[in-house]
Amino acid sequence: MTATAAAPPLHSVGRNELGAITIDDSVVTKIASRAAAEVPDAGAAAPRLLGKSLARASPLGLRATSLTDLPKTSVSVDGSVVLVDLSISVRWPCSVPAVTQAVRDRVRDRVAELTGLHVAEVTIEVTDLVTHLAPPPRVH
Repeated sequence: MTATAAAPPLHSVGRNELGAITIDDSVVTKIASRAAAEVPDAGAAAPRLLGKSLARASPLGLRATSLTDLPKTSVSVDGSVVLVDLSISVRWPCSVPAVTQAVRDRVRDRVAELTGLHVAEVTIEVTDLVTHLAPPPRVH
């Protein structure tokens, strides 16, 4: 009697014979947002109202443009495929295409590395160029 070993079945990402691992959209959103903020010349975008940037609206209590805050991010996860939408600001006089490509690459790499999901598309809207930065705090 000859026994033949059956080939193990192919498994999709996050699924095996013990069950499945699911990652909530909000977790992927946070990962993508943090990954975008890791690019030094990109940051949080100015809020917009009726298509106009409110970059100087911080006295109104709205979020200001900042290279240290997290950008506005939304994701759509369908199975193991992720679509990411980002609204960012870019430091002036940096190249907008170069910064957006760096953000796109970083988001794809980090989401794939930390979740195992495939980022099919990263859409980026640049809403502000940061020409003024707050001076560093003075040490007395």
